[in-house]
Amino acid sequence: MLLRLIGCTLRTTMTFEEGAIQNLAEGYPGIYPFWHRCVLPATWVFRHNYPAVMTSRSLDGEFIARVISRFGFLPVRGSSSRGGQRALLEMNQLLAKGHAVAFTIDGPRGPRYVAKKGPVLLAKISGAPISGFYVAVERAWVLKTWDALMIPKPFSRIYVRFARKIFVPPDADDEAMERYHLEMQAALERITAFAEAQFSASGN
Repeated sequence: MLLRLIGCTLRTTMTFEEGAIQNLAEGYPGIYPFWHRCVLPATWVFRHNYPAVMTSRSLDGEFIARVISRFGFLPVRGSSSRGGQRALLEMNQLLAKGHAVAFTIDGPRGPRYVAKKGPVLLAKISGAPISGFYVAVERAWVLKTWDALMIPKPFSRIYVRFARKIFVPPDADDEAMERYHLEMQAALERITAFAEAQFSASGN
């Protein structure tokens, strides 16, 4: 209820790097990693697009699963530590049916801003591209949690930035997989800095 009340007051801008998707309709099927701290504003921004989202089997994951389900998202329960292989299989099946899938990629326990490798493996086996994104919030309550979770304040501006697509070939070996993982990490860091700068540059 709180997210619905706040969400209807938010103003969203969405931009795309060169080589990224240029609209959301183009991004299906696709793999979308993003930082855990963005989960609430991302839930609002993408509420009409109905992707599947991997959420952990922890209490934190249960809370997130219940919230996003109310906005039409499909929670897929699993993480790097529990149920991850089964969840990746389920997400691969959803990609094959034309869905988009998303990962809170530094969850479920962090470290913050350190991406796990799940999307790279999924991109290899599915052929779908990785399209990282970040959601910056002009004004937010920031919780004292490991992820510094953001709750947007009413009438804030929201800035969404998409990274260029990363394709992982099906024959990628371990060395190549590590390179693609580092490329995904760098892409997330790059778009995070870009999106946050939109508000810091204006003094907000």
